[in-house]
Amino acid sequence: MSSPAEQLGIVVAVDGSPASDAAVAWAASEGLRRKTTVTLLHVTAPVIATWSALPTEPIIAEQQEDSSNKVLEEAEKVFRAALGENETVAVRTESRPSPVVGTLAEASRSATMLVVGNRGTGGHKRLPLGSVAAGLLHHAHSPVVVIHQNDVADSSAPIILGVDGSPSAESATRFAFEEAALRGVDLVAVHAWSDVGALPMFGLDWHVYEEEAQVALAERLAGWQEEFPTVQVHRRLVRDQPAHWLVEESQRAQLVVVGSRGRGGFAGLLLGSVASTVAQLSQAPVVVVRN
Repeated sequence: MSSPAEQLGIVVAVDGSPASDAAVAWAASEGLRRKTTVTLLHVTAPVIATWSALPTEPIIAEQQEDSSNKVLEEAEKVFRAALGENETVAVRTESRPSPVVGTLAEASRSATMLVVGNRGTGGHKRLPLGSVAAGLLHHAHSPVVVIHQNDVADSSAPIILGVDGSPSAESATRFAFEEAALRGVDLVAVHAWSDVGALPMFGLDWHVYEEEAQVALAERLAGWQEEFPTVQVHRRLVRDQPAHWLVEESQRAQLVVVGSRGRGGFAGLLLGSVASTVAQLSQAPVVVVRN
């Protein structure tokens, strides 16, 4: 019997926006790579009457259902167009009238990943991350893929992985290696920090610290390289703000993978500042992986 995650596969939050269409197209390609089902899910907020004309509720609900069906029909067209003549990926469409973020977060329990556009139909053009995408980064249970309408899409570009030694970084590392293996591209694993920038002021030799960090990074990646021998790994240590470096490198990547909470996060913190910043400003799709 298939597990719930296998049944839903890759779940895409669909709302008819340009970023949503980009998310659907990305998910179609990912479904092809992973040979898994793609579920297009449109969630609409339930009708709540605040006036006395209650007979209008059924009319509004019917209009919402019609609108949802149209959104899903268009999304499926985008999906089919992205696959071209390849029809090996199964696609499901579903509409749910319920609170948006909570419903999508609950669906993520049964998904291999949740794909969302960075900004929906109600988002302002200058807003880098809409309320739904931001909410899912905090509350989803599966990896969340944030797609921007104008993301870089070079199929030969590497996967970028942010490594910081946190528990969620281990899950992110596995995801990044899987993606690099599926796509047949290199993996660039970076350990970037700014919290040791002042160490030389106290008489510590930066080069010695750097060498020790290089060894630690190599040891952390060694096991994954054995599990994914076909993936060419490039290790980098950067003395810089992690988010700044990852955003810069996203211009030359096809995917950026980070853990949801870095080593500086405290227990109970759902989303770290690095993951949040990268998800907002990246020029490539971003995957935020929870431990």
